[in-house]
Amino acid sequence: MIKLINDTIDREDINQLIDWLKTYPRLTKGGLTLQLEEKWSNWLGVDYSVFCNSGSSANLLMLWALIEAKRITREAKVVVPSAAWATDLAPVIQLGMTPLLCDINLSDLSVDIAHLEQIFKESSPDVLLLVSVLGLVPDMEKIFNLCKKYNVILLEDTCESMGSEYGDKKLGTFGLMSSFSTYFGHHISTIEGGFVSTNDEELYEILKAIRSHGWDRDVSDEYREKLRNKWNTADFDALYTFYYSGFNLRSTDLQAFIGLGQIDKLDSICEKRNKNFELYNRLLSNFEPQIANYEEKFISNFAYPVIAKNRNEIVKRLQKANIEVRPLICGSMGTQPFYIKQYGKKELPNVSIVDKYGFYVPNHPELSEGDIIKIVEIIKDEN
Repeated sequence: MIKLINDTIDREDINQLIDWLKTYPRLTKGGLTLQLEEKWSNWLGVDYSVFCNSGSSANLLMLWALIEAKRITREAKVVVPSAAWATDLAPVIQLGMTPLLCDINLSDLSVDIAHLEQIFKESSPDVLLLVSVLGLVPDMEKIFNLCKKYNVILLEDTCESMGSEYGDKKLGTFGLMSSFSTYFGHHISTIEGGFVSTNDEELYEILKAIRSHGWDRDVSDEYREKLRNKWNTADFDALYTFYYSGFNLRSTDLQAFIGLGQIDKLDSICEKRNKNFELYNRLLSNFEPQIANYEEKFISNFAYPVIAKNRNEIVKRLQKANIEVRPLICGSMGTQPFYIKQYGKKELPNVSIVDKYGFYVPNHPELSEGDIIKIVEIIKDEN
C-alpha cells in the first residue's frame, strides 16, 4: 500500500528514547518542554512558543488567550474559512463567539479575498482564523493588509503547513499567534502535540498560565510577581491560586524529548515534501482543473489536492490499487452536522465544488518518484 502518511519517529528515535527512559527522568512537563519550545521558536523565527497536547488545543488556547487578555470579548465575531478542520470552527462555537464562514478560492484553497473583504465590510469581525490548507500558501500580503485596514486580529492555523513560505518568511509568522500540530503523520511527530507561537509577550505569559489550570507556575518571575502583587497572594497560597480560567492542555517531557530530535529532521522533510509537490504539479500540468502552480513559493505540502468531476471513479481506482486517498480535508464546514444543528446549512460556491469533487493523495518524505508516477497515472486514466 502507498500510505497517505508515514511516521517520522524512526527506530533510532525509539532507541534514543529507550536509553533516556533508562535514566528515570521526569516524564511530565518540565525542563525538556522549555528546551523544545525554545528550539521550535528559533526554527520558526518567533520570540515565544508554548507546547501543548495538540494542534486543536492550540487553536482553543489562541482564542481564549485573546479573551483573557481583553483583546476581544465572548461576543466576538470570528471569520473561519469554509474549508478548514473541525477544531478551527468548534472552539469558536464552544466559547460562545459568532462564527462567520468565508468561502475559499480554488487556487490555494484558503480564503477568497473578495468574499473576505465583503465579510469585513458588512460584519466588522474581530478575528480571522486563517487556515493554510495542506501546506498551500495563501496571499499573505493581501490578507495581512485587509486585516490591518479593517482592524481584524489575524491568527494562523499552520498545522498542515509547517515550513511553507511566503516571500522570505515562514507561514505562522504573519499573525498575532499561530498554531501547529505535531500529531502522528504530520510534518514532524511527538505522537500527540502542538504549539502556539507568538511575538507578543503578554499573550505568551497568558498562554502558559491557561495551558496549566490558570495558575502562575509556568510564567516568568516578573509576570508572577505582577500577578501576586495585583491579587495580594502569599507565596504559600499561590500554590493553588488561579488567575485565569484555564485548562489542562499540557504535553509531557517524554513527547518533548521526541520533538527535540524531530526538529533536526524538519528542514529535509520540508524539502522532500516540496520536491514531491513540484513533481505532482509537472505530471498533472494538463489535468483540469489543477489547484495551482507555485513557481516562486516554497510549498511544504502535507498532501496533494485534486479536484475532478469524476472524483468517485478516480477514488475507486486509487483504492483498488492500494493507494490511500481522503476527502479534501473536511469539505465544507457549513454542511457539517455540528454546524447545521446550531446555525442551519450554509453553502458557499467555491467550497461546494471542493466538497463535491475534491480529494487528496499521499505526499510524505518516504514517497518515491515511482510512487508519484503511479498515483498520477491512475488519476489521469480515462479507461
